[in-house]
Amino acid sequence: SLYVSEYFSQSAQKLSFYSWYGNAKLFHFHVPEDAVLLRWLLQASRGKGPECTSMEITVHFRHGAPPVINPLGTRFPANATVRPSYSISITLSGAVQNTTFVNVTTPAAGDWFIAAHLPEAAGRIEVKGFSTPCPYMFQADMFVLRLTDMPVLEPGVPMPHTVVSPAKPLHVKVFVPKHASGMRFQLSSCVTSERRACTVRVLLGSITLPQSFQRSLTCTGSINCSLALDSPPWEKWLQIVVESLGTANASVLVEMLASFTVCRPGSTSSFLNFISLNQSQAGARPGAAGSSAPAAGEAPRNASGQRSSCLQSQPVVREDLDVVSVRYRLLNGPSVPVNSLSPTLLLLNLNTGVDSGGSLVVNLLLNKTSVSLANATVVACVSAASPVLSLNATRNCSTAFSQGYPLSVSTSSGEAMLIVLYPQTDDWFLSLQLLCPTGQGECSSAEAKVTVFAYLTPCFNDCGPYGQCSLLRRHGYLYAACSCKAGWGGWSCTDDTKAQTVGTQNLATLLLTLSNLMFLPAIAVAVYRYYLVEASVYTYTMFFSTFYHACDQPGVAVLCIMDYDTLQYCDFLGSVVSIWVTILCMARVKKILKYVLFISGTLFIAMSLQLDRRGVWNMMGPCLFALVIMVAAWVHHGAKRRHCYPSSWKRWVFYLLPGITLAFIAISVYAFMETNENYYYTHSIWHVLVACSVAFLLPPRDKHKKPWAWSQKLTCRYQICQNDREELYAVT
Repeated sequence: SLYVSEYFSQSAQKLSFYSWYGNAKLFHFHVPEDAVLLRWLLQASRGKGPECTSMEITVHFRHGAPPVINPLGTRFPANATVRPSYSISITLSGAVQNTTFVNVTTPAAGDWFIAAHLPEAAGRIEVKGFSTPCPYMFQADMFVLRLTDMPVLEPGVPMPHTVVSPAKPLHVKVFVPKHASGMRFQLSSCVTSERRACTVRVLLGSITLPQSFQRSLTCTGSINCSLALDSPPWEKWLQIVVESLGTANASVLVEMLASFTVCRPGSTSSFLNFISLNQSQAGARPGAAGSSAPAAGEAPRNASGQRSSCLQSQPVVREDLDVVSVRYRLLNGPSVPVNSLSPTLLLLNLNTGVDSGGSLVVNLLLNKTSVSLANATVVACVSAASPVLSLNATRNCSTAFSQGYPLSVSTSSGEAMLIVLYPQTDDWFLSLQLLCPTGQGECSSAEAKVTVFAYLTPCFNDCGPYGQCSLLRRHGYLYAACSCKAGWGGWSCTDDTKAQTVGTQNLATLLLTLSNLMFLPAIAVAVYRYYLVEASVYTYTMFFSTFYHACDQPGVAVLCIMDYDTLQYCDFLGSVVSIWVTILCMARVKKILKYVLFISGTLFIAMSLQLDRRGVWNMMGPCLFALVIMVAAWVHHGAKRRHCYPSSWKRWVFYLLPGITLAFIAISVYAFMETNENYYYTHSIWHVLVACSVAFLLPPRDKHKKPWAWSQKLTCRYQICQNDREELYAVT
C-alpha cells in the first residue's frame, strides 16, 4: 500500500476570555477521503511580560460543524438538543509555550472544526491603552496520512485479503448505495500463514467527534462471524479496518463479504410535482390542463404502490433565503400523509458546506381531525447521513453510525419542535410513522396528516429581545452566534438566571441620562462669566451624552433619536472637546490664540476619534497638550507679575484644588472601577464628577467685563439721559 502524508496549517489567533461564542477562536480544516490517521499539532504560547500568568486553554473538537460549547454553564433554549463536545485542556504555567498532539485513527472525511478559548471573562471594562493585556496565542496544524490505493470491497462478491502483520492493519472500503436499509458484513476463512486458527478484529466506520459510533467485531478461529447494521449512511464510502491480534510474525488470510438490503421507495413522481408547482406559480398557460391529466390518472397506482413499498418519499424544495438561512418547502403542500405500514421520508439538504453555522428548526403539527384512532401517535426522527426506517420496531432513533433526534405528536400533544444547533454538513432526513396501540386492527388503514415546517436560521428566534445575532467569519466560513445583554445568557439569550428586571433597566437608563444634567451648573457658570463658546460645548456634550446613553441601553428602556453610531461619535467628540476647551480657558491666553486653538484642536480630535474611538490617547493626548499650554501660560503670567499665578490663595483652595481632585477621582473611576455589572452607576458618577470639576475649574471673568445686569440691558422705566448737543456754526 502507498501512503501519502499531507500537511495543513492555519495562522495563529490571539485568544480571548470567554463571555459569548464570538470569543472562541475557530479553526476549519477539511480531511480528505481514505485518511487512515489524523494528527493535530496544537501550539499555545503566551507573552513574557509580568502581566502574563498561568492560564488554562480549553480546546474543543467536532466533525461536520463548529462545536457546541457551554463554558458558562448557562441554559439552552427549550426543545434544543445538545450533546457535549469533545474537549481537552492545555495549561500554560511555567513554560512560555506548550505543544500538544491529538491523534485520531480512521477519521471521518469532511469538515473538522476546532474552537479554543480562555476561561470566563472577569467582566471588567478596560480602557484601551491604560493596561497591556497578556497575549495568549493558539495555532492548530493538521497532519493527515492517506492511503492512495485502498481496495474496494464490491457488494455481494467475496474478497480474499491478507493482513501482513499486527503492525500493518488491512484497510478496505465499500460504497453504500442509496435507499440501503441494512448492511451485513461477513468474515470467513480466517487462517494464518502457519495454517492455524487466527484472531482478528474488524472495525467498521470512521471516528467522529464528539461522539463516535464505530462498530467493532472480533473473530476467532475459522468460524464465520458477521455483523448486521441498520440504516448505513447513504451514498458514502464505508471504511473497514481488519487488525490481526495474533503473533507478530504471522500473516493472516481472510475473506470478506458485504451485502446490502435495499429499500424500494414509493412516492408520487417528483417531476410531475415540479410541473404542477410551476403551473401554480406561473398561472394557466397553453397545454397546462392537458399536462396535469396524466398525474391524476397515475394517482391510484401511486397510492397502491405506497402500500407495498418500505418508505414513502415526499419531494422537498430547498429555498435559499440569505446567508445561513434556508427554507424547505414540500411540493405536495405543508401536510404529509403518515401511515403505520411504512415511514414517510423527507430529505433536508444541508450538504453545501456553508449550512453548518446556523440552527436547524423542525416543527411538527398534527391535524387531530385526520387521526381516526384515539390513542395513535406519530413518531418522528431527525437524523443525518441516513434515515431511520424502523420506527415501529425500535423507537430509539438510531442509525448504524449516529444517534438521531426523536420527536412525537399525538391527539393529546399535537405540536412538537426540535432545534439542532450547528447541524453537521450532510443530508438530513425526517422520518415519520404512525404507531397504534396494541389490539387495534384498524391501524393498517389509518392515516394521519402532519404539517411540517423546517428551516435553517442563523440564530433561533433572532436571539430574542435581549440578544443580538452576530454573523462571524473565519476565512471564508460564516457562522452565527448570539450576544446577550441586560444580564441574560444562554445560547439564544433565553437564560434569565442573572437577568436584570425592568425596574433595574429603567433605573440604569435614568441614572446614565439624568446624571448629564449636572452639566447645567457648569453651563450656568460659563454663561455668567462670559465663556459662551465653552458653554455651547458643554451644552452639546450634555445633549448627545444623554441621548447616546438612552440609545445604548441593553434592555427595553431604549430611546434612539438618530443612528447609534452617530450618537456614539458625537458623545465621544463632545467629551474630549469639553476637556480641551476647559483647560485652554484656564490658561488665560489671548482671545484670538484661544479660539484658534479651539478650532484646530477640535478638528484634530474629530480626526483621531474617527480613527479609533476607544483609544486612551484620543483623550489623554489633547489633555496633555492643553496642560502643557496652560502650564506655559501660567509660568509666563507668573514671571511677568513676579509672583505665583493664580495669585489668590482662595482661588487655589476653593476652586482649583477641589476641581483637580474631582477630575482625578473621575479618571480613576472611569479607568479602573467600571465593570459590566456596575457600569450604570459608576459611569453616572463619572458624569457627575466631570461636570462638577468643570464648574470649579473655570476661571473668573475678565476684570473689564461687567457682570450680567438684566435691568440695564432691558429697560422698562424712565431714564435721565445726557444731552450731548452738537454746536453748529454758520459761515458767513
